[in-house]
Amino acid sequence: MSKLTALALSIAILGGVWAFLALNPLAGVALVWVGFIAWGCYFHTGGDDAALQKTIGGMIYGAVLAGVALFLVSSGALAGLGALAAPVIIAVTVFALVIVAGVNLLSVVPANVYGYAATAGLALTAGTAGNVTAANLTNPVIVVAISVIIGALFGMASGKLAGVLGK
Repeated sequence: MSKLTALALSIAILGGVWAFLALNPLAGVALVWVGFIAWGCYFHTGGDDAALQKTIGGMIYGAVLAGVALFLVSSGALAGLGALAAPVIIAVTVFALVIVAGVNLLSVVPANVYGYAATAGLALTAGTAGNVTAANLTNPVIVVAISVIIGALFGMASGKLAGVLGK
């Protein structure tokens, strides 16, 4: 079997498993779409042990920074700036998202951005922006972090399964 076919088959099989888990026993704990983002990030980052670390580290870092931004906006920080408050907060946190690229673990800027975007997207669409300090599964940062870890691990597993199938 070709390497491409082996990879496609392994991702199809494990993708189905992931979807079942995220939509059934892990519903409310993990998000299928965030897991797939982390899965893709794992492969575009190199598909090896370093990629696993950088995917998880970068995406969780991005999620935390999005949580900081959401907290600051929802708490009314910089409210004196009016309509400019949220854009200024986002600009500052996005600067912090990218400037850390000199740190090896956070050197994959797209991973950092994926975590930030997934967290902001979840919080804004689910109405949980005000929950970023909650120590439970209503906190979008926590749900994204769990989803990232599991999704990246599924990415690693699919790469290993493809290696077995491709032999």
